[in-house]
Amino acid sequence: MTEVPNLHQIRALEEALHKPEIRRSREAVEPLLAAGFVEFGASGKVYDRPTVIALLAQESGGDDGDLRTSNYVLTPISSDAVLLTYETEQSYGDCSMRRVLRSSVWKNDGIHWQMLFHQGTIKG
Repeated sequence: MTEVPNLHQIRALEEALHKPEIRRSREAVEPLLAAGFVEFGASGKVYDRPTVIALLAQESGGDDGDLRTSNYVLTPISSDAVLLTYETEQSYGDCSMRRVLRSSVWKNDGIHWQMLFHQGTIKG
């Protein structure tokens, strides 16, 4: 049986994926995403692991805006998986803002915690 992680541990893994220097590094992202990873993007598109890794590696250094996160909740869903939910608010240089509800399933592969699923839903 895997020891259930605390919120701080999973939040740190999740927030690593928010950092441009991690996002743009294939070597840094690959160990964070489980084999079989799927993302339901806020755009409504569905992405698999290879596509997400390739897209993140291609991100430009443009105006990514200021990202704020809040309201983290960690819920165990099995002996080796947890659900992390939270909200993001991204503000841009043109004064626009986007709020997104996010959820991620993190699964332990016996050694590491890896993201198996992620969904972003634009908050109305």
